[in-house]
Amino acid sequence: MTPERKARIESVLNNRQPDLTVIMENVHDPHNISAVMRTCDAVGIQELYILNTTISRHEKFGKKSSASAAGWLTIHHFEDTAACIKAVRAKYSKIYATHLGEQAHSLYELNLAEPVALVFGNEHSGVTEECLRYCDGNFIIPQVGMVKSLNISVACAVTLYEAYRQREKAGFYSGNSRLGAAQRAELSAKWGLLEADQPGI
Repeated sequence: MTPERKARIESVLNNRQPDLTVIMENVHDPHNISAVMRTCDAVGIQELYILNTTISRHEKFGKKSSASAAGWLTIHHFEDTAACIKAVRAKYSKIYATHLGEQAHSLYELNLAEPVALVFGNEHSGVTEECLRYCDGNFIIPQVGMVKSLNISVACAVTLYEAYRQREKAGFYSGNSRLGAAQRAELSAKWGLLEADQPGI
């Protein structure tokens, strides 16, 4: 491993956000999933949850360049909503869903610097009622056009970069690792850093 490659991986590890995640519920198009993966990696999300209760599990994702992001993420697959939410609740204190309901708040009213999971639903039917019952609230992305919807990958990107903005302001991208020691060691081994540090490598 070159020094430049090692420095790049260490920088990625130092900026990972262990308390920010995305749940994709019944997202049909693999290309949308791949696009979300790229954005998750870009803003420092490490863990991603894919929940499929009405569609079968995706075995492959979209374009090769998109699928490469999957190699840098920890992806959890679930087929049961309760089980997925239980796993998420163990690490994240709030769960917010993109949903146009009476009690929905603007994205820009959310505190995305706290431990939070963000739910994005199916391209046509959105987040299921079952999943919404587990959420702490709903949010919308303000729009002033005639079409009151965004592609899921676009909606996710807008949301995650608002989270990035808030977290950068809070100092979460200072380069001081926020990962736990065990998770950092696991990822370092997976990504080849530990082998690179061994004599003779």
